[in-house]
Amino acid sequence: MVGTFSQIYIQYVFAVRRRENLLEKPWREEVFKYIAGIIKGKNQKPIIVNGVSDHIHVFVGLKPSMNICDLVRDIKNNSSNYINEQGYVKGKFSWQEGYGAFSYGHSQIERVYQYIANQEKHHEKKSFKEEYIGFLKKFEIQFNDKYLFDWIDQ
Repeated sequence: MVGTFSQIYIQYVFAVRRRENLLEKPWREEVFKYIAGIIKGKNQKPIIVNGVSDHIHVFVGLKPSMNICDLVRDIKNNSSNYINEQGYVKGKFSWQEGYGAFSYGHSQIERVYQYIANQEKHHEKKSFKEEYIGFLKKFEIQFNDKYLFDWIDQ
């Protein structure tokens, strides 16, 4: 075979620093479009970007040449700069350090897409902490509650 053909599906989940509710509805969609543009600019495939006021989910199709941590670093850095340049928040906006990255097969794309598309409704019933710990347990990722989030009232 002369070429490499593959598609890796990754869902990134990360929060606003200190889990502040800073991603406001009037401009949130613009940030999600901007993030999709960052992904496209890296020659990757944005499937859906969505979230609520304190965290987001980014579902991408990655080529094997793209490092998972490099893409999330670029998304976080560039989108933070964009939010700050646009003056969307008072003070300085930044994302929480760290992230979750969860892999899926092709047959799961539609289910993951729908889950991410319905974040507002989903979080009427479940907190971000419950959701995130659920992901870690589902994917059998060991963790210590003490190091999950960077907020004071864990």
